[in-house]
Amino acid sequence: MAERELVIPGDMLGEGISGSGTYMENGKIFASVLGLAERRDKLIFVIPLNGIYSPKTGDGVIGKIEDIAFSHWIVNINAPYSGVLPLNEAVTDFVDLTKTDLTKYFNYDDIIFVKISNVTKTKSIQLTMKDRKCRKLYGGRLIKITPAKVPRIIGKGGSMVELIKNHTGCQIVVGQNGIVWIKGEKEDLAIEAIQYIEEKSHITGLTDKIKEMLEKKTGKGDENGTKINS
Repeated sequence: MAERELVIPGDMLGEGISGSGTYMENGKIFASVLGLAERRDKLIFVIPLNGIYSPKTGDGVIGKIEDIAFSHWIVNINAPYSGVLPLNEAVTDFVDLTKTDLTKYFNYDDIIFVKISNVTKTKSIQLTMKDRKCRKLYGGRLIKITPAKVPRIIGKGGSMVELIKNHTGCQIVVGQNGIVWIKGEKEDLAIEAIQYIEEKSHITGLTDKIKEMLEKKTGKGDENGTKINS
């Protein structure tokens, strides 16, 4: 099996330990989803090329305030269930709820970057702003990508998203839930690059192709002449 081999359900992947996106039959491992097959030692798994976002504790996500309750906010995080952001996980101030309007902090339709602090067995999703990266996102544009493609958008060690930032002058925040926030000089170009990565995520040498595209459209080369692995 080649690295990042594109597979369809039913493709035989070999022998070993069956990971996510696979099943075992008669000692052999088969793909159960359309995606990219990878092997890590004996573990074989498939990264799906599409699908809905499944919230996990520790994920950083971009959400929109969709409702405000007495002591918390309800946040749309592009998942089957909304997230709950309690007041004490959102602000450090003491707040007298009998005298304070929570829209002072977050109002309807505000866009925020939050962390998932817990996902219960009943699918209650608890959110927190207690992380240095968490904040309200002002202005800019939002695009939606397939959540499974997020690692390719970010790249190894953040290399891919940094490449796009450097060539477009944009701030870019990528949520694990497949929502991307973009704000800056060349938003259209940043969106074009991200959508190209999403479409071509299965090919090798993708970072070099994105680098070439961005340099051609901006006239901005890599001053250090370093190569970034895709």
